[in-house]
Amino acid sequence: MKSKWTKRLLVAAFGLLASAAVGAAPVTFITIGSGSTSGLYYPTAVGVAKIINESDTDLKANARSTGASVFNANAIGDGSLEMGIMQNNIAFYAYNGEGVKAFEDNEITNLRGMIMLYPESIHILAREDSDIDTVADFAGKRVYVGDVGSGTEADARNIMNAYGVSEDDLKTAVRGSSGDAVNLLRDDRIDAMFYTVGLGSSAIVEAAQTAPIKILSISDEKMEELTDEFSFYTPFTIPGGTYPDIDEDQETITLKAMLSASADLSEEAVYTFMDTVWNKQLDTFFSDVQNPNLEEFFSVDKGIEGMSIPLHAGAVKFFEEQGVDVPDELKP
Repeated sequence: MKSKWTKRLLVAAFGLLASAAVGAAPVTFITIGSGSTSGLYYPTAVGVAKIINESDTDLKANARSTGASVFNANAIGDGSLEMGIMQNNIAFYAYNGEGVKAFEDNEITNLRGMIMLYPESIHILAREDSDIDTVADFAGKRVYVGDVGSGTEADARNIMNAYGVSEDDLKTAVRGSSGDAVNLLRDDRIDAMFYTVGLGSSAIVEAAQTAPIKILSISDEKMEELTDEFSFYTPFTIPGGTYPDIDEDQETITLKAMLSASADLSEEAVYTFMDTVWNKQLDTFFSDVQNPNLEEFFSVDKGIEGMSIPLHAGAVKFFEEQGVDVPDELKP
């Protein structure tokens, strides 16, 4: 008798387990490409992934330090990343297969926009003792021009061209990670560098505390040339006092950092991701993500301003639910 009841209990237990297994939703794993650990992409991706992992969803996320914009776009294209942070001009170049050598004859057609995050001003840094007053003085100098395939590399080339300077005119065109480059500038191993990053970059703050570093302004004439030629660029002021011992405002140009996704992610996964981070956990996003630009510049209402590629279907659903009017040209 006992054996019969034991068998019945076991059958019932297995039935419950089977029912639970059938009813359980599959987990979607998302790797978010960021940038150098010394920049702002990485802590932004880490913070967003943490919000997802601590929420009750069928998503799991992790952040990966990468070569930034161009790398992230290519990695979404080949399926090694599901999401990535990138400059909006790089997203446009990638989707349309132009502008950057890595995208020539290589359109990333599965790249989709999710949301605009914050402006990224182009910091042109030089040592005070380098005899550099403008970008035109870069000829014959040791200059960091961005990591290979990065958005900064494209920005550096565009700005130097406006001033009539090419890489061939430099004493040395230095590449590598932007974090390493800031250390090289601090240690007087390079004379100047380009760094496309949000305001208050910790790497620049730390370098300016220990070395004679200044920020170069872009002249009104060159500003007009750049903004006329490249629709992604808009004038931007780096306020005095943003960095130690740099007290005067500096004029530069800015892009926007955005989060992109693979079209291969389901509409529901992307919608759930966005609804969790930028609706249900929006206060946590502002308080916990270690990026000073977000509280000042981020807004869901402005989440598609500057969007340069079609949105993911899940993003369209999110924005329309939030009352944001999505133009037809941004719908996939």
